[in-house]
Amino acid sequence: MSTIQNILKDTRAHLDKALEAAKHEFTTVRSGKANPTMLDTVRVEMYGSHMTMNQVANVSSPEPRLLIVTPFDKGQVKAVEKAIRESDLGLDPAIQGAIIRIPLPAMNEQRRKDLVKVVHKLAEEARVGIRHWRTEARDRFKKLEGVSEDDVKHAEKDLQKLHDDFIAKIDGLVKAKEAEIMEV
Repeated sequence: MSTIQNILKDTRAHLDKALEAAKHEFTTVRSGKANPTMLDTVRVEMYGSHMTMNQVANVSSPEPRLLIVTPFDKGQVKAVEKAIRESDLGLDPAIQGAIIRIPLPAMNEQRRKDLVKVVHKLAEEARVGIRHWRTEARDRFKKLEGVSEDDVKHAEKDLQKLHDDFIAKIDGLVKAKEAEIMEV
């Protein structure tokens, strides 16, 4: 049976997942230095399906401005290189034998501003997810039987506080990532 506490607990779990997803998304946005997770959003077409980069290759960052991609299947180097080149990351990969070297260009002011916009878009998606779970919980509160209106009102206040806390965490992540990107 659903109780106010169970609903709040479920909602907190979903909000935690939304926050973790946002954190992960932010790591894929490039800041000043190379990070192997930058390529997590790149989808490679191999064997008739689209796969994530970590399913088809090993990505490492031996230097602050260099990524090395080593495809698991050496015959698919061209497919991996093409996927990186066509991604919206603005990278220029170069094939060297069985590996792909990706030098990261120094970012200009416009590129930094564009990346900040991407971060804001990702943050808004996370906020929408958080709002969705708040609405979901409110609907569940209304369906509870044998619970007084006052209890529901108190639960909605607790829910709103939970919502506000998570929105503030997202805003904090955005500020930190924005500072990281704009750092020259």
